[in-house]
Amino acid sequence: MSETGPTANGVAQDSAAETGTAGPVLQVLAQYTKDVSFENPNAPESLRNGQEAPAINVNIEIRRQTFSDDTIEVVLMLKAVARRSDAIVFIAEVEYAGLFAIQNIPSDEMLPVIMVECPRLLFPFARQIIAEITQNGGYPPIMLEPPDFAAMFRDKLDTSIND
Repeated sequence: MSETGPTANGVAQDSAAETGTAGPVLQVLAQYTKDVSFENPNAPESLRNGQEAPAINVNIEIRRQTFSDDTIEVVLMLKAVARRSDAIVFIAEVEYAGLFAIQNIPSDEMLPVIMVECPRLLFPFARQIIAEITQNGGYPPIMLEPPDFAAMFRDKLDTSIND
């Protein structure tokens, strides 16, 4: 059992840190936009009043890359395509990335951390970018609900097992 007690400066300290056993670490080293694109191919016609609201399809993908210094880049890719009938109204895309340091996590738990927790940390920033570029394109901002990254991860595992 780990005990916690006060230190000289009054801040609680975990006795595990004293014994040299460190707990799990997920640290965001950097966050950045890799790519942003907004296409408005039929403007200004697509912006005229009185038209029906377009159907919007949103796709979310996650990509990862491990570097030699044990850092991992996770890229969250959001793509929103709006259509009226067969005509494209707009296409909004963002690739938002984070560079993460992940330590002291068992190897069997590493993939869920990378594919669930890291995207969860990145999502609010990517969502804001999508909302701003659609609004700047003349449309109401797309306010995406946070996806269930755990369910997406399970679905991906199920698909790869069944293939």
